[in-house]
Amino acid sequence: MADTFIWVPTVAGLSGDATLLVRKAQFGDGYRQSVADGINNRSSSYNLTFVRDTATIAAIMAFLDAHAGATAFLWTPLLRPQALFTCEKYSEPTKDGAVYTLSATFDQTFAP
Repeated sequence: MADTFIWVPTVAGLSGDATLLVRKAQFGDGYRQSVADGINNRSSSYNLTFVRDTATIAAIMAFLDAHAGATAFLWTPLLRPQALFTCEKYSEPTKDGAVYTLSATFDQTFAP
């Protein structure tokens, strides 16, 4: 069973994209045929920001490092069901007073 990412991102820094894979065939008379490509033709990618205390940011970094960008984990995006994601890239934290800021990109995957 995959681990679950439990930390909630800062809503102000949350953005995402959905990618729909489509196969297209263009014909000479202007006719085009399109069909969904594969059984998982929709995937999502989220840019997340976490603004938290030292211990929380350290725990997030430890979680992401433990998964090494390759092992999938469970995470629940806004208005979507829980799904599997990987994180191949995150920023080194920056400090502002007593809090740190960390940004990460979560990419949906379909196998642990």
